Amino acid sequence: MEVYTRLLDLMVPDSEVYVGEQYHPFTIESIRWKQNLLLLKFLDINDRSVVSELTNSLVYIKTDLLEPLADGEFYYHELIGMQVYEEGGKHLGELVSVFETGANDVYLVEDEEGREVLLPAIDDMILAIDPDEARITVRKMEWYGEGD
Repeated sequence: MEVYTRLLDLMVPDSEVYVGEQYHPFTIESIRWKQNLLLLKFLDINDRSVVSELTNSLVYIKTDLLEPLADGEFYYHELIGMQVYEEGGKHLGELVSVFETGANDVYLVEDEEGREVLLPAIDDMILAIDPDEARITVRKMEWYGEGD
């Protein structure tokens, strides 16, 4: 599998993962690296044709296995779905994706009409994240909406 996580310590023998959109549970028997791919051997699965059906499927873990983060820090899955508002109260849309760019993360926000806006996840832009209200407050972008 291609690895897009830094949480590889959760993918160890005897741990359970969930594969595909149906979240089918599998227990990891062993793992090993083959170049930049991680090969998983699932317990009681010895037929390659069974495993080949899982090609291009996402692999999930239960969120309760994740270590708690410090106050003010969030896992991406906790942010996805939050409603995004400008500091004046204008609703911009829903956070639908988070991109890692190297310099800073970028939030993809989509409004009710399907228009998208990219917001840099920097302190000057992201003013508050309220997980209880599922709300993110951002600084008004002077250029936002111009040219429409």
